[in-house]
Amino acid sequence: MSTHLNPGFADFYQRSIDDRDGFWAEQAELIEWQQKPQQICDYSQPPFAKWFVGGTINLCHNAVDRHLAARADQNALIAISTETNTEKAYSYRELHAEVNRMAAALQALGVQKGDRVQIYMPMIAEACFAMLACVRLGAIHSVVFGGFASGALASRIDDAQPKVIVSADAGSRGGRVVPYKPLLDEALKQSTHQPAAVLMVNRGLAEMPMQAGRDHDWAALRARHLQARIDCVWVESTHPSYTLYTSGTTGKPKGVQRDTGGYTVALAASMPHIFDAQAGQTFFCTSDIGWVVGHSYIIYAPLIAGMATVMYEGLPIRPDAGIWWSIVEKYKVTHMFSAPTAIRVLKKHEAEYLTRYDISSLKALWLAGEPLDEPTAAWISAAIKKPIIDNYWQTETGWPIMTLCNGVEQQATRFGSPGKAVYGYNVKLIDDATGEELTGAQQKGVLAIEGPLPPGCMQTVWRDDNRFVNTYWKSIPGRLIYSTFDWGIRDEDGYYFILGRTDDVINVAGHRLGTREIEESISAHAQIAEVAVVGVADNLKGQAALAFAVVRDASLVADEAACKALEAEVMKLVDSRLGAVARPSRVLFVAALPKTRSGKLLRRALQAVAEGRDPGDLSTMEDPAVLAQVQQRL
Repeated sequence: MSTHLNPGFADFYQRSIDDRDGFWAEQAELIEWQQKPQQICDYSQPPFAKWFVGGTINLCHNAVDRHLAARADQNALIAISTETNTEKAYSYRELHAEVNRMAAALQALGVQKGDRVQIYMPMIAEACFAMLACVRLGAIHSVVFGGFASGALASRIDDAQPKVIVSADAGSRGGRVVPYKPLLDEALKQSTHQPAAVLMVNRGLAEMPMQAGRDHDWAALRARHLQARIDCVWVESTHPSYTLYTSGTTGKPKGVQRDTGGYTVALAASMPHIFDAQAGQTFFCTSDIGWVVGHSYIIYAPLIAGMATVMYEGLPIRPDAGIWWSIVEKYKVTHMFSAPTAIRVLKKHEAEYLTRYDISSLKALWLAGEPLDEPTAAWISAAIKKPIIDNYWQTETGWPIMTLCNGVEQQATRFGSPGKAVYGYNVKLIDDATGEELTGAQQKGVLAIEGPLPPGCMQTVWRDDNRFVNTYWKSIPGRLIYSTFDWGIRDEDGYYFILGRTDDVINVAGHRLGTREIEESISAHAQIAEVAVVGVADNLKGQAALAFAVVRDASLVADEAACKALEAEVMKLVDSRLGAVARPSRVLFVAALPKTRSGKLLRRALQAVAEGRDPGDLSTMEDPAVLAQVQQRL
């Protein structure tokens, strides 16, 4: 903790930049080391940063073992599935026992320090056990979102080269069972690399054919290791904890490689400073372990902080749109972390579900994963009467780049903004043509971060240092600086506003327009629930903006006259907010937008369909039929 007595956030932030090593040395005191670091940051080979050099650490010890003395009988993991109607809370003592059993099973299958373990699982407790067991052994886990298509899984198997793969018979979504074993078996047929063993969890949801000699049943191995006690393997701070493949990767997968010591410190510090969280409270993050938010804020950060963490399998509207809030009431959830997409889903349902339960325990709702538009933020704020705090980050960073650090100093939310730069991140706005820093308010530039990246951020691309440098550090002329590939502006008070990806910029007759700006305008219309704007090729203007909008009243989509009238209203709204130059060429009303299983809009697929091109690999899409329905509207 900072030795300064209650510094304001501006001072706290500035110290993290000006006295980097002193600041992070203090944060490192939040966790337990076997051996304390000898050097806080080695940045002798930019852009590669080595944090807490000489320190030895174990991530599982910090998440589980160190809490046994003070809170062994407190809830640690609360696993809830509305798909199978199961619910079980594990105390820290019980979680410790299960992780030891899983670690013993993996060890029996040959897993040692430095080995990779691929985890291809639904949102069940065993997935948490597997992740923690890997870092307990000093192994490197590589989680692949459960249900990913075989081709996508095969490419990740070949890149990670796992000693063992941990999987399950099936996942379930909206009552629809998704068998995993056939997908995994097909992926292993396609992949060059073959694991030494496959460990299967049988949920009894689908057939699970086992290959003799390779496949092992978790229940049988668990029974063999019920009393197992596996010592934590202490690793160097710079030892990789995991790799995670960025979504939307094409060609060779891009594995974000994370260290151990820097990540543990960054997450430990984020809980008091960003979330104002304390041991004994309950954190409910609705993400998935297949994504970075799930790694950081379902599994690791809440447990490092000594909190209970809720792991949820199911939809936000099943059995009804009150399910999440019933969990908040039952487990006295203090911190909730979700995504704007989920809130837009809730927006389509009766508002009374949001007030049916006692959510007085809840301090705030944090949202991340995609831009949070102002209308959605205002709607959920009015509905639950709790602070709504946006935050902005990436798979690559592992924790927020921008948000409000209310644990340091209470700051006001500004809808449409993810907040201010977080301590440790030396954020700049850069002119993409000249490489010069833009210091004035309301100047539009590329969001970039001066090196070194703070603790917890990616070390490199797995097995590809050149790709790390060339992809992230060399896109801005004349500067070795990390690009987020997002446009942004900053207001007079230091609040940032994200204007969309640099590669989502539309050039309309020489005017550069961010898709986010147009989407914000359209979504302000009362009848629009969600919108995606893409740039499509236009013979006259180079590109034209094309909008796909989901209406709150689905029946309107079939009414051509009503659609035309609404389209005219939306055009007029964009004109009034941004000017005629930003007006889309068309606004097409659809029942749903194509998304990945994590809820990210597939804008490139929309653009390809609009231009009559092949949309490419759709293995990450939640429902391929949605794209076909969109196509019919063109």
